[in-house]
Amino acid sequence: MKHESGLYGIVHSNRNMEQHWSKNCFNSSFPTAMANYMMAKNLPALYVTLAKANGGLAVQSTQISVRDLFRCGALTPESLNFCFESIFEPYQAYSFDKIDGIDLVVKDLNDTPLAPLEVKLTVLPTSNSSKKPQSQWGCELVVRSATTSYCAFGMFDALKKNHAEIREIFEDACSSIQSWDNTFEMSHKTGALCEALDKFEERFFKQQRPLVMEPIWRTQGQSPLLDEKAFCLVVWSDYAFSRLFIDKAKVDGNRGMSRSMRAAAKLARCLWELGRSGKIHVNDIYRQMAFGNQTDKEFAVEASLWRRYVDVKQLPKFMLGREILHEIILDGFIERLRPERRFDQTLYFTMRR
Repeated sequence: MKHESGLYGIVHSNRNMEQHWSKNCFNSSFPTAMANYMMAKNLPALYVTLAKANGGLAVQSTQISVRDLFRCGALTPESLNFCFESIFEPYQAYSFDKIDGIDLVVKDLNDTPLAPLEVKLTVLPTSNSSKKPQSQWGCELVVRSATTSYCAFGMFDALKKNHAEIREIFEDACSSIQSWDNTFEMSHKTGALCEALDKFEERFFKQQRPLVMEPIWRTQGQSPLLDEKAFCLVVWSDYAFSRLFIDKAKVDGNRGMSRSMRAAAKLARCLWELGRSGKIHVNDIYRQMAFGNQTDKEFAVEASLWRRYVDVKQLPKFMLGREILHEIILDGFIERLRPERRFDQTLYFTMRR
């Protein structure tokens, strides 16, 4: 479908113009347009990846082009099809159940899927970190189970020819588990599962791929006003993203199943079963292994934890000025936004006049 979206580079999409500007869609449509703008201007994003360091694994911040993020080669944004909240069809081959959609699937105009991406629009600073010096500001992430399942599928997709090796890595830790939904058993097996995940990632980290696109908008402290340098794009590889819950699972103890421990156990189980048969009942895994918590929300990342993985000292060189809004949002379209009217906002702006 071809239409005028009012957003930079979004010509082909499964959303119509009104949907792009609706409350629930704009938070993924605008970041996509910002990425398109960065592609056209050859502006890189900060790339959070996993690497070997000091004999082990460490998350580091480098950079990535939007072309590599979208896996689109020499194609221009106008030659891409942006499918929001869609299934990445190649991963369906790895599940007996219908898999969840992800925030953004980038395709070419022949409908060939290129890249699945989760979009996490975040604000800098958070309300808590805004009270600290600017050098200690951070973002917060709330992660869905769809994101972690796509993390598992992406890891296996890059390594499917190594399925026997994958199975071998997880066999000892996984094969002895009697009940994957038993809190007592699983809490005591988390350490072994994390060791297997470490071994897997240390062996295959060079196969990591972009998974999470985190557009950041920065305000003047807790003020709603944009900072002069207002926008940045942070990209997480699947391996780096997984460290958010694997590393935390290691220190959460064995008295119960925390959300991070649950996410690590699910990832290990997915990879083990994919290594064994190449196909899993992904919905059963994510419903069965709930451990008393919600299944739609996988885990949350606080600003202090986020800062441990993102090299904030590098952020300034990736920040874009707020003036780019006039290039990303085409003339005459900003009026299509209909922000919620909130009493506290009305009082704030009325009494500050």
